[in-house]
Amino acid sequence: MSARAACVVGWPVAHSRSPLIHNYWIKQHKLPADYRREALKPEEVADFLANLAARGYVGCNVTLPHKEAALAASEPDDRARAVGAANTLWLDSGRLLSTNTDVEGFTNNLDAAVPHWDRGQNDAVVLGAGGSARAVIHGLIERGFGRIHVVNRAFDRAETLRQRFGAAVLPAKWTALPHLLGRAGLLVNTTPLGMTGQERLAVDLAPLSADAVVADLVYAPLETELLAAARRRGLATADGLGMLLHQAVRGFSLWFGVHPDVTPDLRALIEADLTRSKE
Repeated sequence: MSARAACVVGWPVAHSRSPLIHNYWIKQHKLPADYRREALKPEEVADFLANLAARGYVGCNVTLPHKEAALAASEPDDRARAVGAANTLWLDSGRLLSTNTDVEGFTNNLDAAVPHWDRGQNDAVVLGAGGSARAVIHGLIERGFGRIHVVNRAFDRAETLRQRFGAAVLPAKWTALPHLLGRAGLLVNTTPLGMTGQERLAVDLAPLSADAVVADLVYAPLETELLAAARRRGLATADGLGMLLHQAVRGFSLWFGVHPDVTPDLRALIEADLTRSKE
């Protein structure tokens, strides 16, 4: 088997844990392969992607701020088109195809952390209205949620998501949150609030029912204030690191022909790296 290479492109990109994840799997499966970082300014992205094969790559991940540019430079699948952003690209007979694995990263992480989390559920509350929220909303619609209350400080951005995804999305103002939590089976934070260096995310979880699930896409810190509060109440939770790991699986499979597993050892490796980065 000839050596294959993939990469992550972004600006900046030094913070990305993708090389640590994918090179762990490459080593685990003893593949003649490599995964690298490529720091690209916005004006460099289109040319880089158009010449991906010439640069020795079979595909790539795309992180901020290039996900929309990657969508435009490739042939997206239904998920990438629905979300409006591509984060995983691969070459197939000379065609550059793309998808958005944040969708399955979110739902597969919940499947692993809280089995049957979507069984019998219809109401979810999503905090935020950015790119991550779009991926989460699409995943919830795929899983049959009929009412997805999108709570955002800028109400017009939440309204835009209703226009994109349809009647399942119900825009709401922050003041409505206590009432909405009283009927929700799932609360998801897609905002940077609660992230290291960002503002606190102040949410009273008292209205949530005892069988509700709380998910936070933030993974620095590993246990956010939101997740800590949910665990004190005995609620089931899913963290952002799990989503980061699960969203990486499909790209690896597409590029290297092996379906990798998200294992405790891999999680421990990334946790240790996150801990070192704080020191």
